Amino acid sequence: MNEFLLQTINPIAIEIGGLQVRWYGIIIATAIYIAATLADREATKKGFRKDFIVDLVFWAIPLAFLGARFYYVLFEWKHYIANPIDIIKIWEGGIAIYGGLIGGALTTYWFCKKEEVSFILLLDILAPVVLLAQSIGRWGNFTNQEAHGAEVTRQFLENLHLPSFIIDQMNINGVYYHPTFLYESVWDWLIFIYIFMIRKNKKYEGQLLVDYIFLYSLGRFFIEGLRTDSLMLGPIRMAQLISLVGILVALVVRYFLLKRKALEKESGK
Repeated sequence: MNEFLLQTINPIAIEIGGLQVRWYGIIIATAIYIAATLADREATKKGFRKDFIVDLVFWAIPLAFLGARFYYVLFEWKHYIANPIDIIKIWEGGIAIYGGLIGGALTTYWFCKKEEVSFILLLDILAPVVLLAQSIGRWGNFTNQEAHGAEVTRQFLENLHLPSFIIDQMNINGVYYHPTFLYESVWDWLIFIYIFMIRKNKKYEGQLLVDYIFLYSLGRFFIEGLRTDSLMLGPIRMAQLISLVGILVALVVRYFLLKRKALEKESGK
């Protein structure tokens, strides 16, 4: 029988007195900083005012986190109604990316109206950097040993040619699990590369947004099917339902944006 010396990652990065700083928070903060920095550079090139992204982040990030937490708590209400103090323990995990995206998108729409700038153009700017942030942020789930899939064997993980530190971290209480955090991180990274490559040659305003919604939703639908901690609405996995809605919305929006471009081209003749 083979024995393995497991080296799991302590989710607490720094502890000073009673203050604990988790890797989860550090990774999420790093992802936000990188995304905001890149978005600021791109927005400036597109003619947005100085510090536009900084001001947007001031509003969007807190409200996106509130949206992500509210979404999660809503679908785990039985636990939180019995343990209301746990609602504020966001550092332990328990945020839903779709809730964050919805909260962030609504805030961005309001901010664009307030600033009188193009909402679609801004979302095209934000699409690739949000994907990058999502790809990085999933590693926060990794350090918390959460957002994983069903039980597998160590041999299965080794056959994927994963580094030993990932395999070890996927051992939770003696059981190995699908590293679904990794599947989504890699999928987000691949979409980011694709969108980054086409961004200067997009066919219509809003294409980057549409491609982001369609491709992310497509991948998330299948990855969610492997997870064991899905937020449920009866027998339905909410993330899969919203993914299907996202795919449909992306196709409809694509149709109307292409139609608008055709009409603008026709009227310009």
